[in-house]
Amino acid sequence: MLQEMKLLLLLTFLSTVNVFSATKLKPNFVLIMVDDLGIGDVGCYGNKTLRTPNIDRLAAGGAKLTQHIAASPLCTPSRAAFMTGRYPVRSGLAAESIFGAFIFSASSGGLPKNEVTFAEILKKEGYSTGIIGKWHLGLNKEQRDDFYHHPLNHGFDYFYGTTVTHLRDCIPGNGSVFQAGAAQFLKRTLVIAVITLFTLIFLNYNRFLKIPRKVFEYVFLCLIIFVGPVIFFFWKFQYLNCFLMRNYQVIQQPVVYENLTQRMTSEAVKFILRNQNKPFLLFMSYIQVHTALYASSEFRGKSKHGIYGDAVEEVDWSIGKIVNELHKNKQQNNTLIYFTSDNGAHLEEVSSSGEVHGGYNGIFKGGKATNWEGGIRVPGLLFWPGVIKPETVINEPTSNMDIFPTVVKLSGASLPQDRIIDGLDLMPLIQRKSVTSEHEFLFHYCNAYLNAIRWNQKNSSSIWKVFFFTPIFYPEESEGCFNSLVCPCFGHLTTKHDPPLLFDLSRDPGEKNPLTPQTEPNFYNILRTIEEATKIHRENIAVVENQMSLKNVIWKPWLQACCSSWLEFCSCDQDEKFVLA
Repeated sequence: MLQEMKLLLLLTFLSTVNVFSATKLKPNFVLIMVDDLGIGDVGCYGNKTLRTPNIDRLAAGGAKLTQHIAASPLCTPSRAAFMTGRYPVRSGLAAESIFGAFIFSASSGGLPKNEVTFAEILKKEGYSTGIIGKWHLGLNKEQRDDFYHHPLNHGFDYFYGTTVTHLRDCIPGNGSVFQAGAAQFLKRTLVIAVITLFTLIFLNYNRFLKIPRKVFEYVFLCLIIFVGPVIFFFWKFQYLNCFLMRNYQVIQQPVVYENLTQRMTSEAVKFILRNQNKPFLLFMSYIQVHTALYASSEFRGKSKHGIYGDAVEEVDWSIGKIVNELHKNKQQNNTLIYFTSDNGAHLEEVSSSGEVHGGYNGIFKGGKATNWEGGIRVPGLLFWPGVIKPETVINEPTSNMDIFPTVVKLSGASLPQDRIIDGLDLMPLIQRKSVTSEHEFLFHYCNAYLNAIRWNQKNSSSIWKVFFFTPIFYPEESEGCFNSLVCPCFGHLTTKHDPPLLFDLSRDPGEKNPLTPQTEPNFYNILRTIEEATKIHRENIAVVENQMSLKNVIWKPWLQACCSSWLEFCSCDQDEKFVLA
């Protein structure tokens, strides 16, 4: 009997050890994405004036990707590709109109439910999954509380943040993204209405037509129906579009931006503490450094680059707090940390007083909303002590879509077999088991339009890049589209190229000198190879519902999230004010 009890205790102990070992074998993931951060804004990529010591330590202690490419130069499609490992055009999150990203919280479009995110796969593997910060992939679809596109319906257990991007209009005194456009719309509508009314009065008065009184009433009614909501929305924009959620609940409307980065950091620390004994995935999706810019009092006025620099340095502080928490809880050696930006810095962001509110893209041309390297080449750092060697530098092309298969495989799960996954596992490249990237071609979309293609030619040092069209810069020397908030993807403000512009990024990373048949002997052979790859790529793009169509991106009052009654103008504040020291 004693022997049997000893054997039972031994088996129980071994079983417990095996369960514990199996749990510890699953690594944690902290995925960090900053909004609109330029590759030239951090020290490890060459910046000498902004202080980013915590980000730089990730680079020194792990791997730095020098050709890390966002799948789109705009927020919404880039994030969709990051979450799914697929080009955004496959998800219907590539616009055919001027609306390249979701602007209104009460739009009906979003990440489709048939798309699979890395959070969804890891949740099935026993992971606790959380997103803190910016989602920007939709909220409701048919009703104001169906939460069809909400992150909790895409694999996340916990959400604290905003469902749409925050804009200048969210913070009083920071100017307006919409004022000029709204004023133009109202002016045109009023002019049309006045001309119509006077025409009807003239025809009726001179007895050319006998117009019933109801016609005049209908004209006034149409004016109220179309103009009224526009006036109301922009009058109350801060309340209707700028709110903070915890899971399904709106907890602050409008958002109080004071100490918001610190509150997000506190939420991240608490998430890590809650999951000390369980594998977790934390997506830390910073709201900064997208405009409107803000910084806590401890950081405001402390950098050498105004409010933009203050915001960058506060984000760096936040990252340091998260890394320190992992270290304190002895989780650092079992956690893969990834750091990036969703796209390049926004060159057109200049305040009404002339202060530059956009970042720096280093030597690279262009910025956000363009497929010049400045718009899509972003920081890419991976840190995992004991697994990734310190000071590893990868000069091969990689994509933010690669995080999906990397995370899925490291979690022990299998990649979906019912769809094309465009991303590739990064670990063979980072651990030097492979010396070249398996990305032979990368396709760069400007909204729904195939804009440029990168060819990483095998057995060659050359990386070719062609452009089928480019935006017109005003003025060209500024490398920005100052005639609009973002550079356009079609129409008279773009230049089509036939033959396409050709660059060799290995010799001309700044894309300053297009090659010609005279300067590149293989000019037409290179174009022919890229054309063949383009044809194959297009054949593999299935037609799906366009989530970025006009009907899916416009504001729909019946989808508006509101924490109180409309009579109270959607106003509440239930967020905790605790911040980290």
